[in-house]
Amino acid sequence: MVDVQGTVADGFEPVRDAFADNFARRGERGAAVAVYRDGRKVADLWGGLRDADGGEEPWQRGTAQVVRSATKGVAAAVLLLLHQRGQVDLDAPVGTYWPEFKANGKERVLVRHLLAHRAGLPVLDTPLTPAEAIDGVSGPRAVAAQAPAWEPGTDHGYHAQTYSWLLGELVRRVTGRSIGEWVAEEISGPLGLDLWLGLPEAERGRVGRIADIEAPVPAASAGLRVRPKASVTDAYRDPASLTRRAFAAIEPLADENDPAYRAAELPASAGIATADALARFYASLIGVVDGGRRLFAPATLTMARTEESAGPDRVLVVGTRFGLGYMLHGPSSPLLAPGSFGHPGRGGSLAFADPEAGIAFGYVTNGMQKNVTADPRAQALVRAVAKSLAG
Repeated sequence: MVDVQGTVADGFEPVRDAFADNFARRGERGAAVAVYRDGRKVADLWGGLRDADGGEEPWQRGTAQVVRSATKGVAAAVLLLLHQRGQVDLDAPVGTYWPEFKANGKERVLVRHLLAHRAGLPVLDTPLTPAEAIDGVSGPRAVAAQAPAWEPGTDHGYHAQTYSWLLGELVRRVTGRSIGEWVAEEISGPLGLDLWLGLPEAERGRVGRIADIEAPVPAASAGLRVRPKASVTDAYRDPASLTRRAFAAIEPLADENDPAYRAAELPASAGIATADALARFYASLIGVVDGGRRLFAPATLTMARTEESAGPDRVLVVGTRFGLGYMLHGPSSPLLAPGSFGHPGRGGSLAFADPEAGIAFGYVTNGMQKNVTADPRAQALVRAVAKSLAG
């Protein structure tokens, strides 16, 4: 039995029960979950081991992990905040800020297309090596030269890896700062978040190691389909599919435990955070936390969660819904309620907010299971939050 640490507020005991159950029945190795309601922390739990691939060091308060695509929600906030400040026009062509990007038929790609996965740029004709992916130059150069896979703006498909260089370079062109610097100075620092796009060397010792683990048996799947449809499996196996090529934009796969990779600024996949930092970040998007400042103005919040893309996803081969940079509640990516917005991380992590319920949620894990948009452990916790709210 895993000794679950931390606290829950009265009424949120189901979250503790579900968290413990993840270790007992769903293969959890080490994890943490945090929940805020109306800017007040109501759940802060952690347990298990810090490293999923060996070692006996326990997960501590403040242990952080790579959260993969949950990073995308943080990166999206940068563009939306720049728009809120009048520094970026979401309906302007990307080439307005980044002239080299206009090559190969991309003159009409708009900033909002990048955020809503409508730019037609989920793949690279020539994948980048791990070293090229993190050098800060090769990625932006590659997406600027790449021809779209479909007419930009006409359809959507998940930009699993290329999102890093598309958003990162755009932020650099607009602000003169890297996206990691911007997050540190404008979000993490002011809000007191243990959240980094580019892990500082001084923080390395706080971050656990991730590893692939077996998915749960169907009886412990939290009501989710455990085995994907044949069409999805076939797409991941086909070397020529957009699915396979999108996730293989970096080839061979990078070692996500490598200090050099963790120090890189890859806003699609390599952010590092605690569960509390993710939850507190989303709480700050929708309201005030501990007397601090709210990040999103009401109009920005509305834009973030207004549907921009919906239906069959050309990359994920399931139906997806996106606002401006955020996944929206739906069958393939269940959140708390129809008004929720956020982002999962492939293999487990999840962070989102639901403004109507005043809920902000963050879950991080070191055990990566074979899922992209919905993890049984995360979903069990979301259901527990809903149960707590229902009383």
